[in-house]
Amino acid sequence: QVQLVESGGGSVQAGGSLRLSCHASGYPAGSSVGWCRRVLGKEREGVAALDGEASDVNTAYAESVKGRFTISRDNVKNTLYLQMNSLKPEDTAMYYCAAGLSDWVKWRDPYKWNYWGQGTQVTVSS
Repeated sequence: QVQLVESGGGSVQAGGSLRLSCHASGYPAGSSVGWCRRVLGKEREGVAALDGEASDVNTAYAESVKGRFTISRDNVKNTLYLQMNSLKPEDTAMYYCAAGLSDWVKWRDPYKWNYWGQGTQVTVSS
């Protein structure tokens, strides 16, 4: 049984940083993992994704976060991270850890992920 548990959300002022963590259990190391977010009143959207391990890692980012967010994972700790820098008020959302991607090229589509964490709220004030 796959379980994903996020932590690290909170409130921060614009320009600040947060690091989200997601501990995964029951999920094969090296498989695709990612982060999605849902802004209040909008559809869930893909933020970042990671596939592979060691020297053969692929990462992908939404244009809105490219250069500010970094996705990474520690396979020893079975933990996925999302380092978020230069946060903006428009980054305010519920952030979800995701796993079980059915098609790498469609990582932005939240419906292509099969497993979800419970979410962690990120609030950025101006």
